[in-house]
Amino acid sequence: MKRILITGGAGFIGSHLCEKLINDNNDVICLDNFFTGSKDNIRHLIGNNKFELVRHDVINEYLAEVDQIYNLACPASPIHYQYNPIKTIKTSVMGIINMLGLAKRCKARILQASTSEVYGDPKIHPQVESYWGNVNPIGIRSCYDEGKRCAETLMMDYYRQNQVDIRIARIFNTYGPRMAVNDGRVVSNFIVQALKNEPITVYGDGSQTRAFCYVSDMVDALIKMMNNENNFIGPVNLGNPLEFSILDFAKLIIKLTNSKSKIVFEPLPSDDPVQREPNISLAKEKLNWEPKIDIEEGLRSTIEYFKNII
Repeated sequence: MKRILITGGAGFIGSHLCEKLINDNNDVICLDNFFTGSKDNIRHLIGNNKFELVRHDVINEYLAEVDQIYNLACPASPIHYQYNPIKTIKTSVMGIINMLGLAKRCKARILQASTSEVYGDPKIHPQVESYWGNVNPIGIRSCYDEGKRCAETLMMDYYRQNQVDIRIARIFNTYGPRMAVNDGRVVSNFIVQALKNEPITVYGDGSQTRAFCYVSDMVDALIKMMNNENNFIGPVNLGNPLEFSILDFAKLIIKLTNSKSKIVFEPLPSDDPVQREPNISLAKEKLNWEPKIDIEEGLRSTIEYFKNII
């Protein structure tokens, strides 16, 4: 049994991670300020003697005795992280400084939930961990992209200077139950629009690509990355390498929901990446991990979730 701190634990991925770690017989502290997280995501865990919920903002110092820290705290959808960009970059930078300080004091292992957005609008495809990226430092997405890049820098500096035990995971598009209805991401947008038989909004001509990983696969990957004992600190890409054009993905959602929705096209947002697909060779080699959940199986489960909440 370990005592594990999860920042952003009431969020989409965080809540599934809390659940899995508790089921694996660990004590879990879920830290969240509920800016994008929701009590509904972890309500079923409240009352479990292995679960502790703390309302706290990682911008401020937090003290506890823990064995492991998963740092997932940060709004991750463009609507949410652009709502208050200064707060977003503070969460990434000051949050990881506070968590690294805690890890140093406790001699805890810390995993940073980084993102595929560190690659920006990539010039190589699919993306490999050695690629430094193509990121606009002054755009409307920079608060998130550069915040996460700086967090990776801080992780490496604490590792080299203070020998903090670190792990860096670059999370690609993830979907599944407990996604927020209003988060503005492709999966939730398309499913909600399709279930309501509203026009499905595709930005640009729909030729831009994404690859989608089901949340249970992502949680398994994060736990494997945290617990690997072969001194592999990352960064490592975690995601599903099965690539879809946005237009084909919209058509798949219409098919799976039996929707009457029509596809409409809108201008492409600023700095929107044209291609996004992970090369997961390193995850396969170092973690013996690759996604297991088929896209249609995962989407059916996600569609059922949204049917029950909208």
